[in-house]
This record gives sequence, structure tokens and C-alpha cells, in this order.
Amino acid sequence: MRDRGANEAPGAEGARDDEERLVARLRRSEPGAFDEAYRRHHPGIWRFLRQLARSQALAEDLFQDTWVAAARNAHRLRSDTRLLAWLYAIARNKHKNALRTAARDRQRHAALAAEAAEPGVVPDAEAASRQRAERLRAALARLPDAHREVLLLFAVQGLETEAVARILELSADAVRKRLSRARAALLCEAGLEGERDDLPRRDDP
Repeated sequence: MRDRGANEAPGAEGARDDEERLVARLRRSEPGAFDEAYRRHHPGIWRFLRQLARSQALAEDLFQDTWVAAARNAHRLRSDTRLLAWLYAIARNKHKNALRTAARDRQRHAALAAEAAEPGVVPDAEAASRQRAERLRAALARLPDAHREVLLLFAVQGLETEAVARILELSADAVRKRLSRARAALLCEAGLEGERDDLPRRDDP
């Protein structure tokens, strides 16, 4: 029997066991398992997104995207996954992606407005930015798997160091070191040594 600690309440132990059973059902893609997960956790996920999002419409879109992503990936859950934390992570990443998309849209609109105000000016900076992004994407595809996966987990999935460490089965320090080497390799492969790679750096030491 698992030792859950002398201070853990019986109710908490029962809830943990119940969650573990639900995760096991989701991993096996049992009928009704996902409906049960939605019934239990959709109110909390909705409140979380409604507080994060600037509008009801955006919150509704993110809420739908979160549950679609959860449905597609539930069978990949680890047996020790904390289900609610996993759902919150998906919702948070969807919101962050929406913020990045909105920021890009604002930049494009600003560039178009500037171009309209000054018809004779060619937006060279925007063209250079697109070219640089293409070089980085092509370089990423040529990197070894170990470098590519850590960059994707940070840049595309937006995961924190501890989450990436669990996924890759490495220590947090080893993840930071691998990420640093991967960033350097990416810039070298793209012919951009000495420049920034524009990837998220919130977990860098």
C-alpha cells in the first residue's frame, strides 16, 4: 500500500485514488472516461480561462480548444499525471498562444498602417524578419532530435523547465544545459551566430 503521509486526510487519499482510476481509464480510451473528466473539471477550467482572457468570446474559443487538445492527447497521459494540473497547463498554453497571435496581428496591422502612411517606404524590416524566421525554421528541422525536442517543448509547447524535465526524464539542470546547447546549435545551423534566437527565456538560469 502506498504511504501517503501521516498528515494526509482520508478524503484526500480517496480523491487521489479516484483521480488515478480516471487517468487509467483515459489512458485506455475507455468509453465515458473523457465525459467524466469534463464533468468534473470543466467549471474550474472555464473560470481560469475567463479570468485570463480579455473577452467572453476569446475565453469560449480557448475553452473549446483546451478540451479538443485534451481529448486528442488523453491516451498519452502518464499513470502519475495530476489530471487537473494537466488540464490547466493545456488551457494556459492555449491562452499564451492566443496572446502571441494577437501580438503578431498588432505588429502586422501597425506595419500596414505605416506603409499606408508612407507609400514610398518598403517594409524591409518585416521582410528581413520573415526571412530570418524561415532560416530558423529550416535550421530547426536539421537539428538532432535531442536538440529539436527541447526547443519545441519550450518554444512551441511553452512548458516550464520542471515539466520539460519530467517529459525528457532529465534533471532540471540537465534540461537547462541541453536547452542552452540547442539554442547555440540552432543559431549556428541558421548562420546567425551571436544573435538571439527569440525563444522564450523565462526559465534560463
